[in-house]
Amino acid sequence: MNDHPPSRQEEKSDLREAVRRARLEDAERSDVIAELRSRALVRLELVAAALAPVLAELPEDVDLFDHGLVAGEQPRFYVDVLAFVEVDRDRRTYRFLVDTRHGRQVLAASEDVDTIRRAVTDYVARRLVEREKALAADGELAARPRPQAADGQGGSLLFAFVMGAIVGATLFYLALWWKVLG
Repeated sequence: MNDHPPSRQEEKSDLREAVRRARLEDAERSDVIAELRSRALVRLELVAAALAPVLAELPEDVDLFDHGLVAGEQPRFYVDVLAFVEVDRDRRTYRFLVDTRHGRQVLAASEDVDTIRRAVTDYVARRLVEREKALAADGELAARPRPQAADGQGGSLLFAFVMGAIVGATLFYLALWWKVLG
């Protein structure tokens, strides 16, 4: 048996070999991750193709839905700024999620593209109805008569503004005068 400690040269070659193995392992992991992302993108392209006819029916004057496929750390098909479809960790299940004030919520999860298409279609329809209601409410507000300044509100607001300006200017000049004399 060899009882003497390894020489510096043997230690360097062991370290070099370990670094080479670590680089190979990292490259293999990177290849696997890239392959998984690629598969997720292909699956999301299927969702995008299924939703294309639905999104094509959107009225031209509606700019709520800025949809598209985004490849990144977690590839996603965005329906709008708040809602998106992604492939779950099991790489088979689609998840349709929406960001809300109360956190992210899963609206649908399925391995079936048609199930996700129906969920997204329902979401788009609800958003269009919300938009119509908001526009109708805006129209009602615009149709209401506005209060006139004859009730004294406009005059008192103007008086308060003028008095504030006079008091502010007076204090400014007093402070300036104090600084010059002091």
